[in-house]
Amino acid sequence: MSKDYKQLATAVVTAIGGEDNVIDLYHCITRLRFRLKDQSKAHANIDEIKKIPGVLSVVEANGQFQVVIGNDVDKAYDAVMDQYKIQSALEEGNGDTVATDAPKGNPLTRFFNVLSSIFNPVIMPLAGSGMIKALLVICTTFGWMSAKSSTYLILTAAGNAVFYFLPLFLAISAAKVFKSNQFIALAIVAALLEPNFTSMITKNGVTVDFFGIPAILMTYSGTVIPAIVAIYVYSLFERKVLKRWVPKSLEIFLTPMIGLLVMVPLTVLVIGPIGVYLGDAVGNGVNFISVHSGLLAGAIIGGGWTYLVMIGIHWGVVPIMVNNIATRGYDTIRPMVAAATFASAGAALGVFFKTKDKDVKSLALSSLVPALLGGVTEPIVYGLSVRFKRPLIAQTIAGAIAGGFMGALQTKAIVYVFPALTTLPAFLGKTFVFYLIGITMAFFLSAILTYVIGLGEEGESAKDTTPQLHLPVMVK
Repeated sequence: MSKDYKQLATAVVTAIGGEDNVIDLYHCITRLRFRLKDQSKAHANIDEIKKIPGVLSVVEANGQFQVVIGNDVDKAYDAVMDQYKIQSALEEGNGDTVATDAPKGNPLTRFFNVLSSIFNPVIMPLAGSGMIKALLVICTTFGWMSAKSSTYLILTAAGNAVFYFLPLFLAISAAKVFKSNQFIALAIVAALLEPNFTSMITKNGVTVDFFGIPAILMTYSGTVIPAIVAIYVYSLFERKVLKRWVPKSLEIFLTPMIGLLVMVPLTVLVIGPIGVYLGDAVGNGVNFISVHSGLLAGAIIGGGWTYLVMIGIHWGVVPIMVNNIATRGYDTIRPMVAAATFASAGAALGVFFKTKDKDVKSLALSSLVPALLGGVTEPIVYGLSVRFKRPLIAQTIAGAIAGGFMGALQTKAIVYVFPALTTLPAFLGKTFVFYLIGITMAFFLSAILTYVIGLGEEGESAKDTTPQLHLPVMVK
């Protein structure tokens, strides 16, 4: 472990009230997420925490004290766990206690915590597989590879696997969050993709019988809601029934046997169909809004996405995007999100040309490249936009205009990726030109607006005293 991260860990834990003030800790793609006994101790030291080298910002949301680190958040997390006896909310069998047991927070904040905890581990394989699918589209479009070749089919399997078996990934992640046995949870959901079961499904909604009870069969590959709800129900059944009544001497076979016997039929008969219909209803509702009010929807998402990420409630939208791509083959929300990403990058360019402060200019340039190539924008948001205020206004306006443009023209993404220049293939299709126009519009309009409205005296001329160890953060 590098000395920098040991010092960062010591400084952060000390400032939040010491290890005795920490209930547990886990990390997402960008942030250390502490659940504290007394959050007021940490709140009193927010300004000091923000000045710690390696810390981009601090966010208090969803009943958590979140320290924004960046792409190297796992190193900071390891440094904390190596030096302190702090309970990890990521340990197997413990799950995300922040999401399920936190005494503070209303049901909405707990709901977002649950979604965040479940989807965080799945986003990276989704994005990687999505890029493989996008690259295959390029290869076949330009005749570099035959869609009938064995090479294509093998690579297609690599690209499709995560999407087809998405319920299995969600089952494992949900079981960790809901603190149930991960492998029993996996077996429950795997039954929905088992060949004998899928062979009965000639079409969605076909009816068979289970001991005389009508069962509506659905296709579950690529679905989101059924697996999460099924494992939530199973976690209650396991905790309140199986662990209380099954003898310890028999639980090695009796617990999984009863769990499967109860949950698989229950999922097939009730949970699964309701989940599929609910997912379709949400998708249809979002697509209806997108079709009939694409301009408005795009403006709201393009202008507001940065704020959703900052307060951590963007996870309420991510499942919709994933479900749209898995079930429909495209999504119209992701291009709107891209408007916010490229507007952030444009703000950095505007700051670079506007400021005379060498340190601010250096930060703007160093944060611009990862934003354009990897969708990394939080160093811009926290290091420039939020700090100087006016760039945030500029990127909000530019993101809203570009998002509205792409929403009005029904611009589509064919896979889930982080919006960046390197992920352009994910947006190939009939609306690709609209995507290119939209992100170009967001970038240059934000840069121009930032330059025109300026940064205020501090950003344009004064010497910057902010610590300059700014680590990149992946847009979620």
